[in-house]
Amino acid sequence: MEDAEFEDILDDWFIESLKTYKDLHVYQLEHPTQVLEWTSGKSVCVAGYSQPKNEILELRLPLKLLADENKSLCAERDFKVSHGGFTDGPVRCLTHIPGTRWAVTNDGLSSDLQVWDLGGEESDVIRRTGSIKGKRSASERGSRIAARPSSAPQVLHGAQISDVQLTELTSGETLYKLETDSADPLSSLQFVSDTVFLAGCCNGSVYVADTRTSAPPQLSHSPSSDESVIWWTDGAAGPHPSSRRVIRVSSSGQAVVSDLRNLGGAGCQAQLDVQTPGRCSQVDVKVSWAPTLDDCISVSGFSGVVQIYNTRLWGAEPQEARPLFEHRGHAVSSQQTDDSVPTFVTSHIWHPERPRTLLSAASDGSVHVWDWVDPDRQAGSPTP
Repeated sequence: MEDAEFEDILDDWFIESLKTYKDLHVYQLEHPTQVLEWTSGKSVCVAGYSQPKNEILELRLPLKLLADENKSLCAERDFKVSHGGFTDGPVRCLTHIPGTRWAVTNDGLSSDLQVWDLGGEESDVIRRTGSIKGKRSASERGSRIAARPSSAPQVLHGAQISDVQLTELTSGETLYKLETDSADPLSSLQFVSDTVFLAGCCNGSVYVADTRTSAPPQLSHSPSSDESVIWWTDGAAGPHPSSRRVIRVSSSGQAVVSDLRNLGGAGCQAQLDVQTPGRCSQVDVKVSWAPTLDDCISVSGFSGVVQIYNTRLWGAEPQEARPLFEHRGHAVSSQQTDDSVPTFVTSHIWHPERPRTLLSAASDGSVHVWDWVDPDRQAGSPTP
């Protein structure tokens, strides 16, 4: 792409963004990250994966974004590094422990976990303080990690479904093991309540289990019989039973929503408007329910775009779905040549409290935080 053509595309997108975003802030990391994890409503943890030795950083969001009133009087538009350190290897998974200044990581090479102190007011250094031995010394995908929402610091972790166990961080004691003989590799792991968790497998199967009992988990088989398709999963744990749902998205762009209380029952589904189905790798794709925006999901990893869909518009039969909104900032701002590797989104995450604010990262090291404008509201029609 010629420089003049690239500048024109960038200028057009910038003009469009004035209407489509309430806020948009950009940060450039020295090396890209695959992990974005909130440590508070004002700060996020990132870490590199592409070097033998990588940075692990806690970034404070721009103060201008956080200002509820008089934004024009707030001059601070930049991210700030509040704490930082170095890892001895890549970081493919990172989870913050609620109510603490601890984080747990996995390098994607084995199922072992690393425990980190994120520092505090007296120290701006992030340092490794311990480790948790996993079941596998080598792993193609590494471990998935989920922090228990309350109680003493505990993490659920495993590389495949038969590995899943709950470990207490302070003592290293194993408190729970999932009873199953399946060797299916995991694509996701999360708590949907203080004791109930959801484990999504790469083949599309979903397990639901309770750490208070040794009873066999509830199993929902894959929505597809195609063994070449990879699936990613996310669960919504809303306050009402009707809002407790599971979304599964495949590498071919198929999306299926199920009720968490009846995973095998009929739900809604759609064929997503992904740009490059089948191109993505195991670590690229992420699907996530919006925590405070009913029926909305976000999807990334198929390209340099983050897409937002309204699942309320989907039906019981498969249908093509158009995104409600697309964040194209990473793709547009990265100049491509004929022989360059395309920029793709490596991770994204919703803000836990601000309904339309998301954070996204890309393979070129860019990190964006953006507050999007609902197209229906912008057009003057009621918001769904």
